[in-house]
Amino acid sequence: MERAFPRSRRLGWAIVGCGWVARDYVAPAVLEAGNARLVALCDPDPESLARMPGDGAARFTRLEELLAHPEVEAVYVATPNHVHEAVTVACAAAGKHVLCEKPMAIRPEEGARMVEVCRRAGVQYATAFDQRHHAAHRKLRTLVREGVLGTVTQARIHYACWLPRDWAPRNWRIDPHQAGGGAMIDLAPHGIDLLEVLLDDEWTSLTALMQRRVHDYPVDDGAILMGKFRSGTLGLLQVAYNCPDNYPRRTLELIGTRARALAYKTMGQTPGGTLTLTDAATGVETGVPISPEEDRSPFLHQVEAFSSCLLEGRPYPFAPERDVRLLTLLSQACEPRSWEDAPCR
Repeated sequence: MERAFPRSRRLGWAIVGCGWVARDYVAPAVLEAGNARLVALCDPDPESLARMPGDGAARFTRLEELLAHPEVEAVYVATPNHVHEAVTVACAAAGKHVLCEKPMAIRPEEGARMVEVCRRAGVQYATAFDQRHHAAHRKLRTLVREGVLGTVTQARIHYACWLPRDWAPRNWRIDPHQAGGGAMIDLAPHGIDLLEVLLDDEWTSLTALMQRRVHDYPVDDGAILMGKFRSGTLGLLQVAYNCPDNYPRRTLELIGTRARALAYKTMGQTPGGTLTLTDAATGVETGVPISPEEDRSPFLHQVEAFSSCLLEGRPYPFAPERDVRLLTLLSQACEPRSWEDAPCR
């Protein structure tokens, strides 16, 4: 059910980095949240700032000016990946809590420094894995915990899109310096996190295969990531920038001994999609209902969850050290980066 929050106390939020995710999803979530308010925005590009919603929010082109704003308590970091560390360190030094877009950093050592700096400053850090907050995924986590699926043997995710070079005027996602890679580092972190959350399990190993098959830019445009969980469950993630958007490309499947769960069109920034169960004994497929009150923006659920922890003085339920561990596994799986020597065909 949607939580009711006292209107008298709302956490003051700022957003640093005003690209399309911040404009279309993060800012609307903060504006709608019952326990948050949008007080400031920051981006070096005045045009990006002007396109952001939130008429009452102060707007800055310099980070230090935003961090001096007395009403800013938490910062959503939505910048290109290569400056996540610098922005997080500056926020911590100013006493601001941080919710940072995935991947938390390009390299694990950067992520570790971010966590340590925030710990020393006495502020909370969390990585913005919004997929764990999707209503269908939260329902699926409950079904797994209740044993509805039986023993889960395999987990599969296909999360892909079409991202050409000219997708945006300044397409930093295909710049190896700013992004640290392509489809793998951009899309795989969601699935790596989500499967651990759904299964209440830990990856023990990951192996990656990457390609540069279609697009003529210097990062991978497709990848497969496979690994094993501590329980013995096997996991497979397929991510891509070279998958036409009209194809079915957002599926999540858990294979269990009692039932198979399939979530379709739930991976992504929006609510909705479907969740079905197929009974192992009968083969009958049934839909799993999601209440309208729960089927809200995963970004909205995420903002309210992080705000609640800060307002109530509780730690966020996902320790940031876990995020560093996942980034380390991903980085190890991607070395050597075989796509760098693969020609675009």
